Amino acid sequence: MIRINLLPHRDERRKASRRQLGMLAAGFAILGLVIAAAVHGVIAGYVSAQNERNEFLKAENAKLDKQIAEIRKLRDEIRALLSRKQIIETLQTDRSRTVDLLDQLVRQTPDGVYLKTVKQEGLKVNLTGYAQSNARVSAFMRNLQSSALVDNTQTSPQLVEIKASDVNKRRLSEFNMNFTIKRPVTEEDASKAGKAGAAKKG
Repeated sequence: MIRINLLPHRDERRKASRRQLGMLAAGFAILGLVIAAAVHGVIAGYVSAQNERNEFLKAENAKLDKQIAEIRKLRDEIRALLSRKQIIETLQTDRSRTVDLLDQLVRQTPDGVYLKTVKQEGLKVNLTGYAQSNARVSAFMRNLQSSALVDNTQTSPQLVEIKASDVNKRRLSEFNMNFTIKRPVTEEDASKAGKAGAAKKG
């Protein structure tokens, strides 16, 4: 009877199986490393691209902030210029308004009425003077009321006081009255009125 010892053959088969398993494990490990490296590279690429976009957006935001600051500065300068323009227009209008006021006082003051003081504060005007009679004061008030310069919407003119007074041994009526002149029309008001008229026509 022939006896065959199979132990060495089995050992060889076990060693071969172990070598195959080791090679498979090493292959899977290498493949895993390759996949991990590839994924890491892709993610790193995405992160780098996103960082570049973020930096670009930051740079653009900084430019926009600078432009916004310049626009705000320009707006402030425009407001200041418009304010100065309005002040100059008001001064010019007030200057001509004073001339118009004096002209109207000369025209509307009847005979027998003498003005002592003329005070103007804004649109308010105060007059003091003397008249030969109370009737002359009433005539003066009616003349002022019919003047195109006087604003009659505020019950103007108003007699503050009238009293008898002796001036150079003459018996006169001393009066004090207030009235309001119309607000001057500036270029801005005229422009608004023109736009409003055009809108109504449209």
